[in-house]
Amino acid sequence: MTEQNIKDLKTIVGEGECFSDKAHLSAYCYDATKERKYPECVVFPHNEEEVSRVLKYCNEHLIPIIPRGAGSGFTGGALAVQGGVILALEKHMNQILEIDMENMVARVQPGVVNMQLQKAVEAVGLFYPPDPASEHYSTLGGNVSENAGGMRAAKYGITKDFVMALRAVLPNGDIIRAGKKTIKDVAGYNVAGILIASEGTLAVITEITLKLLSKPKYKQSAMGVFPSIQSAMNAVYKTMASGISPVAMEFLDNLSIRAVEEKFHKGLPKEAGAILITEVDGNLPEEIDYQICKIEEKFFENGASEFVKANNEQEAADLWFARKNASPSITIYGSKKLNEDITVPRSKLPELLERIAEVSKKYNVVIPCFGHTGDGNVHTNVMVDGSKQEELEKGHKAIEEIFKIAVELGGTLSGEHGIGISKAPFMHLAFSKEEMELFKAVKKAFDPNNILNPGKMAL
Repeated sequence: MTEQNIKDLKTIVGEGECFSDKAHLSAYCYDATKERKYPECVVFPHNEEEVSRVLKYCNEHLIPIIPRGAGSGFTGGALAVQGGVILALEKHMNQILEIDMENMVARVQPGVVNMQLQKAVEAVGLFYPPDPASEHYSTLGGNVSENAGGMRAAKYGITKDFVMALRAVLPNGDIIRAGKKTIKDVAGYNVAGILIASEGTLAVITEITLKLLSKPKYKQSAMGVFPSIQSAMNAVYKTMASGISPVAMEFLDNLSIRAVEEKFHKGLPKEAGAILITEVDGNLPEEIDYQICKIEEKFFENGASEFVKANNEQEAADLWFARKNASPSITIYGSKKLNEDITVPRSKLPELLERIAEVSKKYNVVIPCFGHTGDGNVHTNVMVDGSKQEELEKGHKAIEEIFKIAVELGGTLSGEHGIGISKAPFMHLAFSKEEMELFKAVKKAFDPNNILNPGKMAL
C-alpha cells in the first residue's frame, strides 16, 4: 500500500478511524493461533455505507482486505497473510438493532458479542442457543463466518440453524440482502447459506437476522463416570438414539481428567477412563426428571460406575468446571498444543477415539481428547515441545493421520473452528479436485479480483 492509499481511506472513514502505525498493526496482526501476519492498515468503519466505499476502493486498487471481529479464531481466518487492510468491525458496528418479540427474531450488527445477545434476549424471556467457548468475547459476525458451534449444539444445532437473513457487501461495493425474516423462503438461491462459514472470503457481513426460541424454564446437569473411553462413547450414541435430546453431552478422556485434577484439585475420578457431562432442559419439572432418569439408565447400561446429579446451580457449575477448564489444563503435557476439532457421525465415536490412541502410540505423542460428543465433535490435542522442530514435525504428522481417519469414518476436518490457513493444506483429504474447483469458481464469482481474505481455505 502507498501513503496515498492510506490518505484515501482516511477520507472515507475519517482521520481517527484509519491507522498504519506500529501499535495498531501489532494489535491486529494475530489471533488465537498465536501466528503473526502484519497488515498494512487498520480501518474502523462506522456503518454499511463506509464498508461499501472501503471495499469498492480496495477492489479498484487490488488491495487485500480482511474482515475481523474479535480475532478469537483458532485457524488464522482473520490474519492478513498478504498484507493489506484489516476491516475491524467490533468498534462501531456492534449494536443490537432489534429484538422482535412477535416474530421471535433479532437483528444485529456483526460486532455484537455473542453473550451480549444471549443476555439481551433472555431478559425478555427468549433464547439464543449457539454458545461457542468464546461466547464472552467472540462476535456474531465471526460466529456466522465460521459457523460456530458450542456445547448446546447436541439439541439446538449450530449458528447456521439460526441465521435467517444477512446483509452483506460484495468486493465491488454492492450491497446485497440474503434471506428473509420469514420462516419459509424458497425463492432464489440460498445465498445466506453460501456466506455462512465462508470465513470472510466472499463478502463482508454487515447485518444478521437470527432466529430466537422461547427460553426453557428448567434445566439440570449430571455427570457419568466410565471405566473406558469406549464405554463412554457407546453411552453417547445409545442415549441420543433412545429418544432423549440432551442440551449438551460433553466428554473428557483420562488424560484430560488428570490434567484438570492436577491443576485445580477438584476431586475428579483420576482413574476413570472418561467422564460424560450432560444437561437437559424443559418447561416442566416432570420433563426434566424423565430425561435425567433415562440418561442415568442408559449410562449404567453402558458401563457407568457412577452417576452424579446436580441439585442446584452451584453443583451444576462444579460439574461443568472440568469441561470448561480442560483446554488450559492439558498444557501440562507440552508447551505446544496442536488443537483440531474433527467431527464424525456419533456412532463412529468409539472407533475414532480407539484409532486416535493408536496414533498416539505410533508417534509417541500425548493426545488428550475432550469435546462435544453429543454432535460427534471431538477436540484432539496433540501435545509437543514447541521448542523442538522434530517434535513439531512429529506432531503435524500425527494430525494429518487423524484427519485421514476422520474423513475415512465419514467425518470432516472441522466442526466449528473453520479452515483458515491452519487446515488449508489438508482440504485435499476431504474434498475431490472437482469439488475444490467448484469452491474456487464460487470464490471467483463473488470476488473476481481475490481481494477478500485471500490465502484462506486453500482458495
